[in-house]
Amino acid sequence: MVEISGLTWALTIAFVLALLAVDLVLAAVRPHRVGFREATAWSVFYIAVAVGFGVWFTLAYGGGPGTEYFAGYVVEKSLSVDNLFVFVIIMTTFTVPEEHQHKVLTFGIVLALIMRAIFIALGATLLSLFSFMFLLFGLLLIYTAVQLFRHRDEDPDIEDNAMVKAARRLLPVTPDYVGGRLTTRVEGRRMVTPLFIVLIAIGSIDLLFALDSIPAVFGVTEEPYIVFTANAFALLGLRALFFLVKGLLDRLVYLSAGLAFILAFIGVKLILHWAHVDIDPRVPEIPTPLSLGVIVVVLVVVTVASLVKTRHDPTAKAHPGSLRATGSRHHENEPQA
Repeated sequence: MVEISGLTWALTIAFVLALLAVDLVLAAVRPHRVGFREATAWSVFYIAVAVGFGVWFTLAYGGGPGTEYFAGYVVEKSLSVDNLFVFVIIMTTFTVPEEHQHKVLTFGIVLALIMRAIFIALGATLLSLFSFMFLLFGLLLIYTAVQLFRHRDEDPDIEDNAMVKAARRLLPVTPDYVGGRLTTRVEGRRMVTPLFIVLIAIGSIDLLFALDSIPAVFGVTEEPYIVFTANAFALLGLRALFFLVKGLLDRLVYLSAGLAFILAFIGVKLILHWAHVDIDPRVPEIPTPLSLGVIVVVLVVVTVASLVKTRHDPTAKAHPGSLRATGSRHHENEPQA
């Protein structure tokens, strides 16, 4: 385990919060449509920050921990692209005006960071106390991979979300966005706006993604600090990445299948680690550099194959996949609405 001082933790958290504060201020003070040039600049900035942190971390703590960080970052970044699919579906379902999408995404990232911080602390505690948790995490990832592959051509049903349905049933909702407010008063009655419901939808989706992504990144490192920073820097760039690639997401037709393979691979890695520690030290383990190589190769192959597929078949459309049947399956040869 890497010895991370309390000061290093504090400075890292303060740095992440400062970046979040910049996003929140920009979203709240200057709501606007984010163009391609602005999205590109922010995407490059956040990737540069993540890589710069990784270089510093490698120089400060060694090549092993540095490789674990970059592997964790790549895993979280690849899984976050699937988040983007769902964000697009949420924005479309609730017809969120473009000038408010920046704000929705920033609040969604804040919620995701909070929930993932909780899961990281819980996961690290469980792994330190019970080594069989590696087995449970591995089985969870393999189950998720199987379900995601089975329903790779489906979209999650946002309106069927239990929290969204409860909010609609219990809370009075205004018909429009009222300038991007979360609540407003109409004829003396306090009401929530559709933006409030959108944040509930994104928060509940973030919770589901955290259940998968945290075990996945623990599959490449057991160090909570690396898990936190890999998640934080991957999520911080998610807002800009959304505006940069949302027009290209429909072309990544094999992404869900690729992510299913990555999750299954990391699940096997966790199970082998558990068997190596608890059953027999002769059981082989998958080294982190090999894991990083496999993940990068899978993502490159999936991206290239997807672009080739959509170039030859413009009707092919990507879907984020679902963990259960939703009835929204689209066959490749069917015309899209």
